[in-house]
This record gives sequence, C-alpha cells and structure tokens, in this order.
Amino acid sequence: MTVRVQTEDFDAGFEINQLRSARKDVGAVVSFIGQVRDVNEGDEVSQLTLEHYPGMTEKSLEAIITQAKTRWNIMDVLIIHRVGTLQPCDQIVLVAVSGSHRGEAFAACEFVMDYLKTEAPFWKKEATSSGERWVEAKSSDDDARERWNKTTE
Repeated sequence: MTVRVQTEDFDAGFEINQLRSARKDVGAVVSFIGQVRDVNEGDEVSQLTLEHYPGMTEKSLEAIITQAKTRWNIMDVLIIHRVGTLQPCDQIVLVAVSGSHRGEAFAACEFVMDYLKTEAPFWKKEATSSGERWVEAKSSDDDARERWNKTTE
C-alpha cells in the first residue's frame, strides 16, 4: 500500500510499472488518472487549488485502501493525490490496483475512487472568469459511494 499526497506531478507510466513489477504473480493492473478540467458547471476554469489536512488525509486514504483490500482479493493499491495550485489538463490523482485477475482489480479501483471523492479530506477552489469559488460535493459522487454499501447488504 502506497499513499502519497504531494505538490509535484507524477509519471503515471513509471508508477504503474513499479506497481506491476513489484510481484511476479500480478495478472492485472487497473488504473485511473484524474485531471483538471477547463470547464465546470458551464464556466471556464483557469486554475484549481486543492487543500488538505496533512496527516489526516493520508490516514483517510490508507483507510480506504484497507476497506478495498477486505472486499476484494487484490495485491496492492497505489494512490497519489496532488495538492496546491493546478492548471487545466494537469494530473490530480492516480489510483492503481494490482491483482491476480482484472475483475477484482477493476472493482477495487472504482471503489477507491468513489470513496476518495467523498471521504478524503480535500477541498477544491476553482478560479473562473466570475471569480473564485469552492467546489461543492456532488450528489452523484455520494450515489456512487452508496452503491458499494448496497453490494454488501
């Protein structure tokens, strides 16, 4: 399990290769890369600032990984999440999951992202032509997280 919260960009290919080559029994690696959009809610976005609580954020991400590992037979999970001021097209987050088979790796990767969007203590502020605004949580993100609760009932 690797969790990094950082201001620096990351090389997704390098990071995924490190995860993939860590064990010879890896049969699948599934990854997700999130990036800054240039438009949100109909407004042009010139930059995005991400804030977090150091220490608390990493523990929250580790707890999400622990949940994923209890639900699926996966080998490893990597989360890299950037903070600070980013521009459109900059990478924000990388989630990569390794496992023996693709099905469990896909499910675990999606679960980690759904929980990260709703449970991790990050705050986003967008700069638009109308000024700065905090990005509100979306009900669609809550709905995505809740469907995982239904799969365990």
